[in-house]
Amino acid sequence: MAVLNYTESSRKVEEAIYDRVIPAGEGWMHELEPGQVLRIVDLEGNQAADTLFYHAEDPEDHYSAVATMLGQQNIYLSTGTVLRSESNKGLLKIVADTCGRHDTLGGACSAQSNTVRYAHDTLPMHNCRDTFMLQLSMYDEKYTKRDLAPNINFFMNVPVTPDGGLTFADGVSAPGRYVEMQSIVRTVALISNCPQLNNPCNAYNPTPVRVLIWDK
Repeated sequence: MAVLNYTESSRKVEEAIYDRVIPAGEGWMHELEPGQVLRIVDLEGNQAADTLFYHAEDPEDHYSAVATMLGQQNIYLSTGTVLRSESNKGLLKIVADTCGRHDTLGGACSAQSNTVRYAHDTLPMHNCRDTFMLQLSMYDEKYTKRDLAPNINFFMNVPVTPDGGLTFADGVSAPGRYVEMQSIVRTVALISNCPQLNNPCNAYNPTPVRVLIWDK
């Protein structure tokens, strides 16, 4: 069951050291120093920000959905969640959340999953897996296809049904809602701002997200 730990942040936008808008369908990759705070803002509501994290000093030790869920004994992510790596190290901690529903089970869309979920003619459509690969290839040659892993879908509503299934439901986010995470170790963040046109989570209308960073 989802637990909304609604927590607003005291950080001021004008004091951020980094501020960028990621258009729908585009990607972003950036390193965070320990203590720095990353905020992702759902500018127009019901967007999905597919996100992965890597330990900057050991990229193979990437975000682990399993370790994160086991660590908190809950499948939904919100304020207080420690985002853990494959080795169970804490990479970041969610310190503010005004949405309250973030999925880490549904995975990122790909050409293959689009054909299974929607229709065979969606095969050539832009997808998050391709954006992840493009960003990894441009960021550093040490990152490859093998570094893709199950990700977080911030702001995406994928409730688990009573019989254990997943449903891609209408979004519960709204314009301006955000999630904020404080980096515990040097962490590389990778975002694909989902271009998906075929599911109701974003009302079939992908929109921009904004990323801001504070030193603490």
